[in-house]
Amino acid sequence: MVRKTHRKSLVEQVAEQMEQLIEQQHWTVGMKLPPEMELMAEFGVSRNTLREAIRALVHAGLLETKQGSGTLVRSSSTLGSALARRAKKSTMLETLEVREALEKQAAQLAAARRTETDLTNLEACIQSCRHASAHGDVEQFITSDLQFHKNIVLASGNPLLVDLYEHMTGILYAFIQDVLAMEPALQKSQKVHLELLEAIRKQDPESAACYAARDMKMLKEMILDAREESYEETNRNIGR
Repeated sequence: MVRKTHRKSLVEQVAEQMEQLIEQQHWTVGMKLPPEMELMAEFGVSRNTLREAIRALVHAGLLETKQGSGTLVRSSSTLGSALARRAKKSTMLETLEVREALEKQAAQLAAARRTETDLTNLEACIQSCRHASAHGDVEQFITSDLQFHKNIVLASGNPLLVDLYEHMTGILYAFIQDVLAMEPALQKSQKVHLELLEAIRKQDPESAACYAARDMKMLKEMILDAREESYEETNRNIGR
C-alpha cells in the first residue's frame, strides 16, 4: 500500500536546522542559544514556531531550558542523548559488554583499513602512556589510554561506530578513571596495547579482535573487582 508523502512542517524544518547547527558544533554543549528575537530573525519564523521547535529538541534531549538561564545545548546529538538515557537504565556489566562488542569490531575494521597515519597516531599514544607511567602521571596515562582506543575506532573508518563508541566511553569514564589509577593496571594495559597495535600493523583482523577482547575482559574484571572492594569497604565502615 502506497502511503502519502509527508511534507515537513515549518516547526520540523526549524528543529532540523537547529539540530544540524548543534551536530556541526556551531552551538556546542553547554552553550546558551542566542536571544529569541535573534533566532526568529535568523530562521524567519514566528515566536510560536520557534518555541515549538525548541520544545521538540528539549524533548529529544538536545536542548535544556533553565529558568533564568535561557536555553542551553545539552547534548551534541540525539544519538548521544538517547544512549545516555538508556544507559541510566542499564547495569554497569551490560554497558561494559556493549563496549566490548564495539572494541572488537573496531579492532577488526582498523586492522583491515588502517593507514600509516593511523599507526603513527596509535604509536604516539603508547609512547605517551609509557612516559606517563614512568613519571607516575595517572591523569596523562588515562587521557592517552582513552585516546589510544578512540584512535583504533577512528581507524575503522566507520563514522557511526565512532559516534556510538564516543558516547559509550563517556558513560564509563568515571569507572575507567578509578581502575587505571592503580599501578598494576597501568602495566597490564601497556602490554595488551602493544599486542593489539602489532596485530593492526600486520593487518590481522582476527588477532586484533582477540587482543581487543582480552583488553576489555581485563578492564571489565578490574572494574568489577574495584566495585566489589568498594562495596566491602562500605559494609566494613557501616559495621564499625
